[in-house]
Amino acid sequence: MAGHMTADEFRRHGHELVDWVADYWESVGSLPVRPSDPPGAVAARLPAAPPAEGDGFAGLRADLDSVVLPGMTHWQHPGFFAYFPANTSGPSVLGDLVGAGLGVQGMLWATGPAATEVETVMMDWLATLLGLPSRFLSSSAGGGVIQDSASSAALVATLAGLHRAGGGGWRSSGVEGARYTVYTSTQGHSSIEKAARIAGIGDAGVRLIPVSPSTLAMDPAALRAALAADVAAGARPALVVATIGTTSTTAVDPLPAIGEICAEYGVWLHVDAAYAGAAAVCPELRWTHAGLEHADSYCFDPHKWLLTGFDCDAFWVADREALVSALTVMPEYLRNVATESGAVIDYRDWGVPLGRRFRALKLWFVMRWYGASGLQAHIRSGVSLARRFADLVAADERFEIVAPHPFSLVCFRLRAGDAASEELLSRINATGRYYLTHTKVNGSYVLRLAIGAPQTSESHVDEVWSLLSTAATDVLAGHAS
Repeated sequence: MAGHMTADEFRRHGHELVDWVADYWESVGSLPVRPSDPPGAVAARLPAAPPAEGDGFAGLRADLDSVVLPGMTHWQHPGFFAYFPANTSGPSVLGDLVGAGLGVQGMLWATGPAATEVETVMMDWLATLLGLPSRFLSSSAGGGVIQDSASSAALVATLAGLHRAGGGGWRSSGVEGARYTVYTSTQGHSSIEKAARIAGIGDAGVRLIPVSPSTLAMDPAALRAALAADVAAGARPALVVATIGTTSTTAVDPLPAIGEICAEYGVWLHVDAAYAGAAAVCPELRWTHAGLEHADSYCFDPHKWLLTGFDCDAFWVADREALVSALTVMPEYLRNVATESGAVIDYRDWGVPLGRRFRALKLWFVMRWYGASGLQAHIRSGVSLARRFADLVAADERFEIVAPHPFSLVCFRLRAGDAASEELLSRINATGRYYLTHTKVNGSYVLRLAIGAPQTSESHVDEVWSLLSTAATDVLAGHAS
């Protein structure tokens, strides 16, 4: 029977696993981006029952190579151009290691003073790096907190918006009998609709606002009309979600106009910058934040493009009391002197879960290792590589770019149409060397190439374009015959 791992055993095996991860990072570019095995292949490699006695570490270590790696989609692969990036980095992994080793449960200041205060300061650091309005700093009435994802941030913002729209009565009576409404563009993330369901608003209360066909950004006039119609019909608008960097195309909603409309109607404005918010570490890309002074809450995911491993969503509010009052539940067993003093932040009141791990450590490690200049260099590299790829696409008359590309995502297609574009994507992904995804833009099938993996270089961009160009020749020949 295996007992608890001793400090010496942990030290020895920990060194082995650090070496394993380092070797993986060095070799990941030589692996297929995605596994070729069918569904169920990984499960078939595992025993049907857990071991009766503890296994030796050597067997476990070997199974990482024989069971886990063959079944992985490699998000850190330099040829991973799918979805949005999910960066990690050495400092982030080490920060997570320390947090896991400490094993703190930071639900209250009293249960982890350092966990709470490091998080508060890290969120202020991030706000400063992004040039966010000072109203989001903890030294004002606002402040930041780490959520697990932008989906959770959307839910928390929805609950805060409901609390405001219901005059505080929503917390005791719920949404039954009242018609609350939520607004986002047709390009807004699916998590906004899911948040409305979880909060009890339901699909009937979600308004998908049309976008400009050219920019794919929310139409402020259509938003105003929808708000006016709902108010006239007796509804209570609870939340508007504007997006900086939509998932399909990275469109940027016009915050100044949207913010003024929200202020006029007294509705909570949440800004979802899950992917593109990281770009604001570069001053030349902060144009996306024009109008952010109108926002009640804002979030972005360092775990997408800022070298911080999943999960880590940075969420700020301009008025923390508005958030806390919507979410606070205080059972007797959580009462303590520090909380009662009012002198501390208890992050249990800032999100859905009570329990909280020490996620701020990886942010601390990342920001201290890279500094502002290192993070800016990473973002600028992605933007530059995307621009290089877009220039190659634009120079080939067989292709067209279908949306603006201010960040590191390029949306493009074959002019020959949907079937040809879909076949092209299938051929590229079948090589195992690169992985792209698709979306629909104004009804047309479009390929998405999202750059962001730390190891991606000009050579990878040039090679994927070469593959696309060659495959396009074959695809177009087949469709012409």
